Amino acid sequence: MFSAHDNHFPFNLPPSSRLKLIKFSYFFIAFFLLSCGDTKTEKATEEQNTTEQSEGNVATETATKSILFFGDSITAGYGLDDSNDAFPGVLQQKIDSLGLDYTVINSGVSGETTAGGSSRIDWVIKQNPTIFVLELGANDGLRGVPLSETRSNLQEIINTVREKSPETKIILAGMQLPPNMGQEYTQEFKQLYVDLAEKNDLAFIPFILKDVGGIATLNQADGIHPTVEGHQIVANTVWETLKPMVKS
Repeated sequence: MFSAHDNHFPFNLPPSSRLKLIKFSYFFIAFFLLSCGDTKTEKATEEQNTTEQSEGNVATETATKSILFFGDSITAGYGLDDSNDAFPGVLQQKIDSLGLDYTVINSGVSGETTAGGSSRIDWVIKQNPTIFVLELGANDGLRGVPLSETRSNLQEIINTVREKSPETKIILAGMQLPPNMGQEYTQEFKQLYVDLAEKNDLAFIPFILKDVGGIATLNQADGIHPTVEGHQIVANTVWETLKPMVKS
């Protein structure tokens, strides 16, 4: 051992060797400290990853199921002061009151045609809903779009849903047109929904505006879009088909 006041190393080393030994000692201490820091960092990273994985698993397990309404102004609630008064919002209230674990997604766009729906379905269906309610075609009919085109677009939407989200259940909402569009056209328009539902084995709402369409007191001034009261009835009509699917 050497004393605190001793200026000499206990080894009989030349000055140059002493300097090298000091440098090596400093290097070893620095390396040791850095190694400890790396170990702590790795441990913290592992703990963070474990926490994030656990949180991800919890989020997946607690995620609610969803019902996506894909439609036009009827779905969007055109003309209403509060879009929550549109039938999808009314159905969300009903679902909540029954304690069912479903979230309603309103993907209605006013003025939407089947062609427009076909162009946006790829990114909408990325939400992978439990149930997909297809309500489109009225604007096609009012514009006199060829029925073959409407049928083709609706079929393409159905195909995309089944391809991109195969576990999703589909409900097709039928639509009817006023008689002034011509008897042959209106009849064939009504029938195309029936045919699509049968061809694709879909849950089917024959006429989504049942007990509302053509009744002035249940529609806004344009005679086309339901009032708040009208949407309550539409919600009841949709619920008849939706109920067994959410309670099964």
